[in-house]
Amino acid sequence: MHRSGTAMAWNVFKFCTALQGLGSIMILLVLGVVGVTYYAVVLTNYGPALSQGGFDSFTALTILLLFHFLLAMLLWSYFSVVLTDPGVVPPNWRPASDEERGESDPLNSLEFDNSNLRVRFCRKCNQPKPSRCHHCSVCGRCVLKMDHHCVWVVNCVGALNYKYFLLFLFYTFLETTLVTLVLMPHFIAFFSDEEIPGTPGTLATTFLSFVLNLAFALSVMGFLIMHISLVAGNTTTIEAYEKKTSGKWRYDLGRKKNFEQVFGMDKRYWFIPGYSEEDLRRMPELQGLEYPSKPDFDSQ
Repeated sequence: MHRSGTAMAWNVFKFCTALQGLGSIMILLVLGVVGVTYYAVVLTNYGPALSQGGFDSFTALTILLLFHFLLAMLLWSYFSVVLTDPGVVPPNWRPASDEERGESDPLNSLEFDNSNLRVRFCRKCNQPKPSRCHHCSVCGRCVLKMDHHCVWVVNCVGALNYKYFLLFLFYTFLETTLVTLVLMPHFIAFFSDEEIPGTPGTLATTFLSFVLNLAFALSVMGFLIMHISLVAGNTTTIEAYEKKTSGKWRYDLGRKKNFEQVFGMDKRYWFIPGYSEEDLRRMPELQGLEYPSKPDFDSQ
């Protein structure tokens, strides 16, 4: 059963390996969608409305301010995921003596090194690896607290950029939802008998932008809900798949602490892609090498 699951995961990674050749094309695709949306919302529909005066100008100004704020946060979060290393095992890393609890990691039991009990070992990298670390066949290295390899960000999502990935999903959902709502009257007008102002090019851009943003809003909403549930249980996508055979999860410390292990304790930094110096100093789990577990887990 375990071997078939491993084979399935390997096939997925082989598929991702074939996609890694896309490289910067995926980034250009994201920027292309942003460009089409910007043209439809700002240059075609709501930018010109600023000169109309009255309530229409106020509505257009409000929409444009909110649109630009969410777009800035979306792009900041996106490029933080793209440019931030997800976390790798330091050279010559060895577990600290107080980390050797006498219990094997509940995941990836086939990757244990029998000559060095209780220490997980990667046969591909030929080195020990910390708990919750997995080997990425696309990147060709072990990634700390690896969640998945994302072709949209051309990077692995791991311990050091998982928060940025979640914020990218969050702001993408808000932005695409906003665009869908503000372009909906224009989209509905396509199916009415009234004459629609604009050139064929601007009308086509508005139509395309609405369809794209509606599709992204619905799909990203699903991913966002899934990752919120993973954060609530202090689990990654890989761990959620692998721990189906395990009833209890040693890293589930309660929703509040689980949330803080991803977003930090400083509330001022929860909605921006970064951490406070204080959180980085007092929370070693943000570095991806050490993770607290349930105090009573070993005694159960």
